[in-house]
Amino acid sequence: MSAPQRNTAGLHGGASMDTERPTVSPSRASIRLPQRLWKCIVWAGVVFFLLNVLLLIATVGMNSIATRWFGTPLPQGFTLHWYAQAWRDFQLSSVLWVTFEVVGAVVVLAVVLGVPAAYALARAQFPGKRIAMLVFLLPLMVPPVTYGIPMATAMYRVGLAGTLPGVILANLVPALPFVILVMTPFIEQIDPNLESAARIFGANTLRYFRYVLLPLLVPGMLSAALLVLVRTIGMFELTFFTAGPDTQTLVVALYYAVFSTGVRAPQSIDAMAMIYMAITLAWVLVALQFVSPTQLVSRVKEQR
Repeated sequence: MSAPQRNTAGLHGGASMDTERPTVSPSRASIRLPQRLWKCIVWAGVVFFLLNVLLLIATVGMNSIATRWFGTPLPQGFTLHWYAQAWRDFQLSSVLWVTFEVVGAVVVLAVVLGVPAAYALARAQFPGKRIAMLVFLLPLMVPPVTYGIPMATAMYRVGLAGTLPGVILANLVPALPFVILVMTPFIEQIDPNLESAARIFGANTLRYFRYVLLPLLVPGMLSAALLVLVRTIGMFELTFFTAGPDTQTLVVALYYAVFSTGVRAPQSIDAMAMIYMAITLAWVLVALQFVSPTQLVSRVKEQR
């Protein structure tokens, strides 16, 4: 083979190799750049938000144990005196006991009343079922202030406002629909044939509920109870409208400590805020052991 032929073959070979290389179209490259830029912007916003929250909590926590902190990067000293003073000044022992009573009663009543209602909505088929479900869930979709003010007005007229039963009843209004919302799809996943099988083997209604249905409902009931507990601890509006001097929960007492008249050390108020945050965080951590916030119990309807 002569030299010109070899050069020509080399040129053709190089051309064929160039054509085999994958090429990235300019349109795809232009699309990838905005996507990466958008991801960077989103992550930067998330990091900025979390950093501000962490710095805010760190500032409150640092001030709650500082002897004096003014114009310096760090406090001049550290002490737990403000926690003891907050415990005395704001009567946290009685406030925590009222909080325990309100939260415990709301959780028990919401589960006891909400589970049968959810079972009826999950099993019964009747006209207007969706409308009934919507009515049950209205307190969750409407802001608490919207119905909290007229509800508090009605309670003052009948003498329930300012009492412990009134505070429990006010907090039960959004807690009961929350249990129904959680438990209805949970019950829908339980096979109805289990009841028929239990009847065939001679189980009456009580034995079926005790030995078959209740063990299946316990995980959902526990999840609903823990979520209602965390929600009730942080419920401010309804408790604020209906609570009296002796029926304040921790979140309402914290509000009065900040905005009521009188001179109070800001360190003691920050100490009270840290106590509230620690209690709420502890219950959230307990709830996360049983409930995954990324998983919702639902039923996928089969296509017929």
